[in-house]
Amino acid sequence: MTKFDAQKRIEKLKTEINLHRYNYHVLDKETMSPAALDALKHELFKLEEEYPDLVTPDSPTQRVSGEALDKFEKIHHDTPMISLFDAFSQQDMIDWQERAIKILAKEGIGGFNLDLNLYNPEIVSLDYFCELKLDGLAISLKYQNSFLIEASTRGDGKVGENVTGNVKTIESVPLKLREIKKENLQSIGFEPKEIDEIFNLLEKGIIEVRGEAVMTTKVFEELNKKYEKEGKAPLANPRNGVAGSIRQLDSRITAERKLSFYVYDIILPFTLKTREQASALAALLGFKTLQQNRLCQNLKEVFAFHEYCEKNREKIPFGIDGVVVKVNNLSLWSILGIVGKAPRYMMAYKFSAEQAVTKLKEVIWQVGRTGTLTPTAMLEPVRVGGATISRATLHNMDEIERLDLKLGDSIIIERAGDVIPKVVEVLKNLRSGKEKGIIVPEYCPVCGSAIEKIEGEVAYRCINKNCYAISLRRIRHFTSKGAVDMAGVGEKIIEQFFNAGLIKDAADLYNLKREDIASLPRFADKSTDNVLTTISSKKLIPLSRFIYALGIKHIGEESAQLLADYFLVEKKEQVKKEKNISLNVIKDFFVSIKEESLKQIAEIGPIVSQSVFEWWQGKDNIDFINKLEKYDVKIILPEEKKNISSVLKDKIFVLTGTLNGLTRDEAKDRIKGRGGKIASSVSKKTDFVVVGENPGSKYDEAKKLGIKILSEEELLRIIK
Repeated sequence: MTKFDAQKRIEKLKTEINLHRYNYHVLDKETMSPAALDALKHELFKLEEEYPDLVTPDSPTQRVSGEALDKFEKIHHDTPMISLFDAFSQQDMIDWQERAIKILAKEGIGGFNLDLNLYNPEIVSLDYFCELKLDGLAISLKYQNSFLIEASTRGDGKVGENVTGNVKTIESVPLKLREIKKENLQSIGFEPKEIDEIFNLLEKGIIEVRGEAVMTTKVFEELNKKYEKEGKAPLANPRNGVAGSIRQLDSRITAERKLSFYVYDIILPFTLKTREQASALAALLGFKTLQQNRLCQNLKEVFAFHEYCEKNREKIPFGIDGVVVKVNNLSLWSILGIVGKAPRYMMAYKFSAEQAVTKLKEVIWQVGRTGTLTPTAMLEPVRVGGATISRATLHNMDEIERLDLKLGDSIIIERAGDVIPKVVEVLKNLRSGKEKGIIVPEYCPVCGSAIEKIEGEVAYRCINKNCYAISLRRIRHFTSKGAVDMAGVGEKIIEQFFNAGLIKDAADLYNLKREDIASLPRFADKSTDNVLTTISSKKLIPLSRFIYALGIKHIGEESAQLLADYFLVEKKEQVKKEKNISLNVIKDFFVSIKEESLKQIAEIGPIVSQSVFEWWQGKDNIDFINKLEKYDVKIILPEEKKNISSVLKDKIFVLTGTLNGLTRDEAKDRIKGRGGKIASSVSKKTDFVVVGENPGSKYDEAKKLGIKILSEEELLRIIK
């Protein structure tokens, strides 16, 4: 990027960041997620770091937060409430440490070696005090003669809002500091002179304490249930709930929100030895401190602590989005100093965000097992949700047009857990004018055949039924985890067999011979035996898995189970007599079934019914079933379930969002075990929608139709 391009990008980033910061901090409207905003700020910081002469006083990196609201008395902070620089990777933290060591070495601090960027821990300690980065609202508390006299918000860092009345309702904020004894201070490393100074301050001086007001997840959920019953608007999230509690005029509302306050700094007229000691002093004075906070001897321990906190963040009763890493030796803080509005002696080491900002480089079109073309976004690699993401799904052209997405756009992508990354927003204000539109290819990117628009759908399809990509996808689908589950026969092996002419469809896998495989590159005796053993072990296939493995259009795992249940009911007498059943029986049943009969199955609509009916009328499909029959593939029937509770008999459930205590499959199995049924979409026939974290459009549809919504806890109570 040239300096000219960097300058243009910086100006666009500043405008975009300032817009969303103003909306949130001044208007109390969140128009961009904190994770996405952090990503924009990080990009801006990196560009300004590369071109320091382009830094201007109005840059968001030179300020802390939004302007104070007029509805509260303004308070000037004696010591500015600073912001923090963000780190998103271990390399960011290593770079930060190296910058700090260079500064200390240049200042002649003993033990630091400028050439090697190393330090001698026996001479100077550069350990770190690590604190959970709370997702709440920063508050400053002032105590005079040990009594609380003032509480204020951060505001713009220099001027905040007087919220003393509201903060007094927080039970964890002491109205008077606890009395302490000299031996208490001696136990945490204070010397006689320092002890006298502290007692002096407690009697007739001013002590300022800073920390974070937070709302626990439990309180947030209870409040929203209460508000729903009262017909009030729910809180968007705990973080907004805290801001709305502190920054309003009725302290009774603050009291009902049951906020908590945790200390992260204590300001005295003299310097303490370490941040660890300062935390211990705050605890002695009666403040809540986080028990999870930890002293780390080096960055290796910091990385381990960060990883542990990220993996266990759901166990913490309130929101956290990272770890604040502080140089523990407080005497070094004044030497390291502050650059802009953020200190060099501490860093916010963020967790992997579920949203991030990146750029769309190109769109590639993949061909699915039915020939449908799916656009995939190729991205500039970015860390999100604990992984490096370089591609995201775009679903179809309708989605591209809805987003108004163009090649070269800056975009927000989202990934939660194992969910496939997706594009959630285009940052149109950052466009340079060089972006290009996205068009559907005229010819299949794999076989070169013509592309046709599927009538009545948003999809495009390759017209060549023998397209290489279609054939491969069908075989891969047949062997996939939710279908026949041939673990060990992965995509590369299937492609190798296909290219060698050993297989044309999935049925041919069952006819492979040892000599066929052994002649291929990279297949030793053991790997050959493993593949043949895996394939042979999958000749007995559960009916629902088999139906799903066939790759019938519109048939997912849930609808495959519905079709299997329908067969088992219709063939009840025959099923009772046999453990396994031949594919001819399955074939004869589905070939002879009428389309109208399929429509009578709960949750099987006319489109799915037509798709199932047409598949079983296709000659090529019947030939495929006959080939499987020839190779002795059979259907294994489920054992008759005895004494199963029917408390949910025939009740239809839809699941949406991420469950915490159960996996999706476990939840489905428990519902089915109580006689319930699982559907993939919400309709008027649906009885319950189970909602986890980050629910999708199914949640909105359920509310629209007035369908009973269950939390995970409510589901567990029912099935127990």
